Amino acid sequence: MLALSCSGAAGASLPEAGSPLVLHYRAEWRLMHAGDVTLRFHHEPGTNRTGRAELELKTRGFAAALYKVDNRYTVLFDEGFCASSYDYLVHERSKRRQIRVRYQEPAGKASYVEYDPVRDKVVETRTIDVPECVHDELAALARLRTMDVVPPASVELPVSNGKKAALARVEAQRRERIETPSGVYDTIRYEAFLFKNVLYRRNARLFVWLTDDEHRLPVQIRIQMPFFIGTVTLQLAGPPQEETT
Repeated sequence: MLALSCSGAAGASLPEAGSPLVLHYRAEWRLMHAGDVTLRFHHEPGTNRTGRAELELKTRGFAAALYKVDNRYTVLFDEGFCASSYDYLVHERSKRRQIRVRYQEPAGKASYVEYDPVRDKVVETRTIDVPECVHDELAALARLRTMDVVPPASVELPVSNGKKAALARVEAQRRERIETPSGVYDTIRYEAFLFKNVLYRRNARLFVWLTDDEHRLPVQIRIQMPFFIGTVTLQLAGPPQEETT
């Protein structure tokens, strides 16, 4: 196990905020290893101006037996972290969806298309107004990593999932030292207010722990939901890697 405190991380060879990065997380739900998550930030091949973030989520073990999930999400954004598109492949139990969102086509709009490949049918389309620069959740996280937001400050970021757009508040709540499978980190805990009818209707809370150093690594992510659903916590499972693609 690699143990990194704030001072240890500063002396290690780790990617800076905004640089290509691969992170592997262990997902915990009801005290069990419920899944594995891989998060990548890198540049689109052939360009240093277009950013690309990818998220892969798979349930494991007993959680997979209860509810199998194999989802893949990709977003493209510019040097200002303004999203241009995202594609979401959903595989949850028997449910299959291919979701496509395109931003600024035309300017000031986001178009949402949800396709069911099993029935070969478009099940939902939507066009909404968005600001000139808008983030999806991953682009917003990438931008937050480059910002100097410390407790008790907060910032508002324009976010959209293609179905709704909102100016979401992100609050730097406090400094915490946390332990993960990859080590011990000094962090700043943020709460992103995306739920409760901001971007999503679900009654939930979203917290992100970024290392309190120049690397600003997201070492822990937690979604707190009502008791009958439970809390899901993603913890960094190993040392971060630099993306070489």
